[in-house]
Amino acid sequence: MPGLFITLEGGDGVGKTTQSQLLVRWLEEAGHTVVVTREPGGTDLGLELREIVLHRRGEMEPRAEALIYAADRAHHIATLVRPALERGEIVVQDRYIDSSEAYQGAGRILGADEVRELSLWATNGLLPDVTVLLDLDPADSRKRLDKARTRYDRLEAEKQEFHSRVRDAFLERAAKEPDRILVVDAAREVAEIASMIRERIQDHLPQPA
Repeated sequence: MPGLFITLEGGDGVGKTTQSQLLVRWLEEAGHTVVVTREPGGTDLGLELREIVLHRRGEMEPRAEALIYAADRAHHIATLVRPALERGEIVVQDRYIDSSEAYQGAGRILGADEVRELSLWATNGLLPDVTVLLDLDPADSRKRLDKARTRYDRLEAEKQEFHSRVRDAFLERAAKEPDRILVVDAAREVAEIASMIRERIQDHLPQPA
């Protein structure tokens, strides 16, 4: 496809939203058409699924959680992301398959390979061109969240061991796909991180319309 698919990954509180905003501003100033989205919640259906999977009270069977994420992803890619890429646009997305592999596969101990295969089936095999993994120790992430949150969602509220498994899974995937995944120390200065991201993406950019 003529467009460019960029995803931002990492644990909660690592700065994905900030870096996404800076990246989008830089791309738009360069003349590119950018679609900004997230998972879950990038479509109207996704917003309903996001409320269920992140804010529903009570227990949720881990496989049911993984399937809800996959359902959101299937609809999101088919109706929003793939059409934008086919039009030659740049998609900047907060979370994708790597998050499911880390959170449900490792965090929920469902098996990273099984969860990844589910997501690949749901999206007809679509992978990002570039993924930025913002890496931070879970203890430091928690401190950031404590300053910014008055209410935690179901995943943010999980224990330290859960978030440590998530971080390890992200780094394991990055080690397997270094050409796709750029690992950035999220403790660096915001401007320095933004510069590193732009440097990696520069060579992948399509010609602006």
